[in-house]
Amino acid sequence: MQTLTEKKQNLEALLKEMNRVVVSFSGGIDSTLVLKMALDTLGRDHVLAVVANSELFTNEEYEKAVVLAEKLGASVIGTELNYLAEEHIKHNTADSWYYAKKRFYARMNEIAASKKFTYVLDGMIMDDNSDFRPGLRARTEAGVRSVLQEAGFYKTDVRALAKEIGLTNWNKVSSCSVSSRFPYGTTLTRENIAQVMKSEKYIRDLGFATVRVRWHGEIARVELPAERLSEFLKFNVQVSKALAVFGFKYVTLDLSGFRSGRMNESLSEVERKTFVS
Repeated sequence: MQTLTEKKQNLEALLKEMNRVVVSFSGGIDSTLVLKMALDTLGRDHVLAVVANSELFTNEEYEKAVVLAEKLGASVIGTELNYLAEEHIKHNTADSWYYAKKRFYARMNEIAASKKFTYVLDGMIMDDNSDFRPGLRARTEAGVRSVLQEAGFYKTDVRALAKEIGLTNWNKVSSCSVSSRFPYGTTLTRENIAQVMKSEKYIRDLGFATVRVRWHGEIARVELPAERLSEFLKFNVQVSKALAVFGFKYVTLDLSGFRSGRMNESLSEVERKTFVS
């Protein structure tokens, strides 16, 4: 088993071979580590951070990502993606994330080509191989490099190295596309997306950094870390009233607690394998 030092050396060696890279930057800890290591290894003139905004992520996340990339010393550009224009994404099919990533990586490659950069890098890690991740196929088809995966990094490695080199967001809570809050087959609209985003922000502002509000029509199913469920109950009336304003008739608390990728549990084995390569 490789040590963290050895994995860092592997990552540096990979980056040194790449010359000029575009880093698809979300502001999460994985892409932050990629960007920081690319800057340290290749220098600012050889690295470009690209931050994408879309209907499936909050404007707050986009703005924070731009600010963070600039603080790290990177050249940064923003780009807009209209995911809901793609029917598979709009109707949240089981393969929707394949089409979302396909559109995303195509834009990254366009930018890289126009700016004469050699590679596009993303923040995929080894843990991403253990869940339903149709985006991995889109990445491979687009020729995008997941250097953390190539260097053998798991989430624990990412956080440990990020802390070691002084990244302030080393323990940042993971986030993902808001489409993950909806059952497969649900038509995504700007209205129901806004319901979820507003609801999650309200609960985060109460001090619950890790939260998912799963959308089930009139019902909001709130997922929180299991150890914080009892603490949340004192806000039950307050949260119910707030989420009613956002358009939910009923608010439930999932007693199983938060678990990433919960909606994927409804997929059959055939569906899971269809878009994974």
